[in-house]
Formats: sequence, C-alpha cells, structure tokens
Amino acid sequence: MEYIEFGKHKTKVSKVVLGLMRIPSLDNSKIAELLECALENGINIVDLADCYSKGVAESKFGEVLKDNPSLKDKFFIQSKCGIRIGEKFTYYDFSKDYILKCVDASLKRMQVDHLDSLLLHRPDALMEADEVAEAFNILKEQGKVINFGVSNMNSQQIEYLSSALDQEICANQVQLSICHTPMLDAQFNVNMTNNPAIMREGGILEYCKMKKIVVQAWSVMQYGFFEGVFIGSDKYPKLNEVLNKIASENGVTPTAVAIAFVLRIPNQMQAVIGTTNINRVIESSKACDFKLTKEQWYELYLAAGNILP
Repeated sequence: MEYIEFGKHKTKVSKVVLGLMRIPSLDNSKIAELLECALENGINIVDLADCYSKGVAESKFGEVLKDNPSLKDKFFIQSKCGIRIGEKFTYYDFSKDYILKCVDASLKRMQVDHLDSLLLHRPDALMEADEVAEAFNILKEQGKVINFGVSNMNSQQIEYLSSALDQEICANQVQLSICHTPMLDAQFNVNMTNNPAIMREGGILEYCKMKKIVVQAWSVMQYGFFEGVFIGSDKYPKLNEVLNKIASENGVTPTAVAIAFVLRIPNQMQAVIGTTNINRVIESSKACDFKLTKEQWYELYLAAGNILP
C-alpha cells in the first residue's frame, strides 16, 4: 500500500479508501472482518456519509467500534453531510445550523468524539460561504472535526467557499473511473468543437493539483451514474481485454488495474472502493503494488471508447 499526506497535520492515509455505504446489508461480525481485512492490507481510512441508508451505515460502524474499541484509533474516519432527505424530496443544505446538527448526529451514531475529515456532500446552490465558515470554525474549536473538504465541487465553487474559510480545503471527492472521464477528456480536446472539449467540471484536476487538494475518486469500477461495473461487462469487450492483459503482466486482477488507472494521475489521488467483499478488498489493495506505464494508461483510456484528437 502507498500513502499520501492528508491535511494540515500531514496524516498518512492510504491511497485506497474503504467506502462503507453498503455495510447496512452486513451483520456486525462481517463488518468487523471487513475492517480487519482492510487494515491487514494497509487500508487505514474509511469513508461514510450521514445520508447512507439514512444514517444506518454510520450507526452500524459505531456499533462495531464499540464492540471492537481497538479499531477506533487505527482508522482515519471521514464522513460527509449536506444531502438532506426530506419527507417529500431530497435536497442540499449547507446552512450553519444544519452542518452543526449533522456532525453532532454523525458523532453520536459512530460513537466517536471527532471526525478526522468532514466533506460537504454535493454542492448547495444556496450556499453562503460565510455561514459555512462559521460552522467550520465552531467544529474546529470544539474539536469535533480535524480536516475539512468537499465532494463533487468544481474549482470556482471551491474558490468561493475558500474565500471565507479559515481552514484549508483538504479533499474533493468526485466521480472518476476509466469509463467516466469528463475531467480528462477536456484536457485532451482543448480549443476543439467536439463534445469532449466541453469542460463540465471547471478543471478539477488542475485546480486541485495547484491547491494541493487531495482528489478522492468514487465509483472507480462503475460506468455511467451507477449504471454498472465495467469489469466483465459485455459493453466493454476491448477494455476488459486490455485490463486482463495488464493484470496478467503484473500478477494482479483487473480490479487492481482499474484502480491503478485512477492512482496513476499525477495528483494527490485516492480511490474509494465500496465493496463489502473481503476478496475484493485484497484485490484492490494490490493497485499500489505496481505503476502503469504511460503507454498502458493511454491504452486503457482508448480501450474504454475514448478518442484522442
């Protein structure tokens, strides 16, 4: 496993992040096994959100920590807030009172006294940076949150938010995989009139690299918006052929190669895996055992159906 330095304290966290969105389907003993397997394979950061199963994911994680107290100090715990599930519909809320309320609820569910990292989930168009700053300052002063970040924000949204903050934005969690590459496509098609030339995300990768913001890729095994896994999919025969070839050359599985594609991007990169399968966790951890050559990386990019100008 390889590690990056995260936040002001330069905490060493693994490049592979264990996402716990799906743990409500497991009993607590299986969750404990999953966490132990992650640690054994060098993964020391977990990612949750208060909206995952309406708080059940955080509660289940908290129950496991209570039953296995030695695990609490071994993991860098990250959660997210801002997606508000209402009675009639779901919307986004970055108001000061709501952020403070969410963090208190998350800490209670997880039975911990602080979060190592808090991300604001999906942009709120009604966000007021000064109000967010007040919430962050209170959380920092109370010792409830150590690091702050965002999720699914473009560069200008982060700039606006940062203009009022006393804290640095440490991470931006965004969708990225071999089969979801809009932030890469725009880099290749500068000043062209084709569809890939449209910069939909405001230069996230370049901005985060300049600002030393960690990019956390989610849905690293998926195509579309939760449409399915591309490994083994009949929709991507050429990609799977290349994945299998590179996997064989490096003594790993296609899963590890798919994650290595994301980690090869020269930013502070992390890949969030959402599996509850122990074997998949082991396979994913091997993504740091080798480094794709530039030729291999571009071969994968093209095999997914992308075209270089």
